[in-house]
Amino acid sequence: MNRPMNRSQYMRGSFTYPETGATRHGPLPDGYHHLHHTTRVGRGRSAFEQAGAAVTGWDMHRRSGARVRATAARAEAGVRVQVSLGAGPLRVAAPCEVVWAAYDKDRTGFAYGTLTGHPERGEESFVVDIREDGSVWFTVQAFSRPAAWYARLAGPLVPVAQRLYARRLGHTLRRIAAGAGRPSD
Repeated sequence: MNRPMNRSQYMRGSFTYPETGATRHGPLPDGYHHLHHTTRVGRGRSAFEQAGAAVTGWDMHRRSGARVRATAARAEAGVRVQVSLGAGPLRVAAPCEVVWAAYDKDRTGFAYGTLTGHPERGEESFVVDIREDGSVWFTVQAFSRPAAWYARLAGPLVPVAQRLYARRLGHTLRRIAAGAGRPSD
């Protein structure tokens, strides 16, 4: 469907939506499908640190089955990243740029926004936080709408797929926070 971009295309894409940064403080903008999914992934400072490192170092995505190409080893504002899912001619590449990153005492994560060539328009954040009771939570928050013809054609299946992927990320992060799973690639 959508082949991975060559390096020059990857580096020159621009944002495909005007509400850059809306996942950081909200509210999410009207006119988009909204996703909000929260999963408890562990307990304690160690689980928080492992989960935060996996989120911001791309390991969570990789261990969930995605291919990740990024211009840096860790999420920071301005880092370009391409996440792709699928196999062979059905692999869908999604070029993005990190719009914000947080490395706080009790909150770690980032958001990336869609660039030219992404099948959707919008932004998605991935945040791990540790609460006062020591529980560690992972939240995916997004707003998006179709950009490519095949995303429009898929219609209501796209939000379902996004929810399923958010759940998969949460399950993967739970295993990582528990110290399970294989080392990153």
